[in-house]
Amino acid sequence: MANLQAEYHRTQHIGWLRAAVLGANDGIVSTASLILGVAAASTTQSAVLVAGVAGLVAGAMSMAAGEYVSVSSQSDTEQADIAREKVELATDGERELAELAAIYVGRGLDAKLAHQVAIQLTASDALGTHARDELGITDTASARPLQAALVSALSFVVGASLPLLMAWLVPYAVLTPVVAATSLLFLVILGGLAAYTGGASIVKGIVRVAFWGALAMACTAGVGWLFGVAV
Repeated sequence: MANLQAEYHRTQHIGWLRAAVLGANDGIVSTASLILGVAAASTTQSAVLVAGVAGLVAGAMSMAAGEYVSVSSQSDTEQADIAREKVELATDGERELAELAAIYVGRGLDAKLAHQVAIQLTASDALGTHARDELGITDTASARPLQAALVSALSFVVGASLPLLMAWLVPYAVLTPVVAATSLLFLVILGGLAAYTGGASIVKGIVRVAFWGALAMACTAGVGWLFGVAV
């Protein structure tokens, strides 16, 4: 038998990658949009910086809380399904075996082979097999609330710090174009890195992130310019 080496699959990144991209993208877009909106209202640079810092802190906490709550709800649902499946395996094993075999028939095995596979996998790890093949719950895709919350908050802070740093470093007269241009550049880099890490099209990732980021910044700057007040 040939030696089999463990294969590398990018789906192992799916848990933290989604949270990291969401946090960094939201950090860049929301903070840059806030800065541009306030700057468009013709306020002072100190007011822009205060608004940016407040947006960074509030956004990071909101991301952490939102991710934790939403992913915890997913985790609760998964655990409830697993607990129910455990009871069903203990009280009606034959029906669960038939159900598992039917799943494999649906995936292309003939009935006899599907029944044999179901028997062997049930003997090896009945609950794990049903969690994976019936419920679709795997170690890679399972909910991790604390990980999602921490990654989202940290990536938000990193993303938000970039436009905020530019707003602090550049003269107020050129703050708006510099923050807008550099934030778009940051989004291009983020989109490219996220796509590369996930093994997707880099061009598609860049266009997707940059387009929506530019749209959000333009809308917020427009509100600030139209009403002449800090938004």
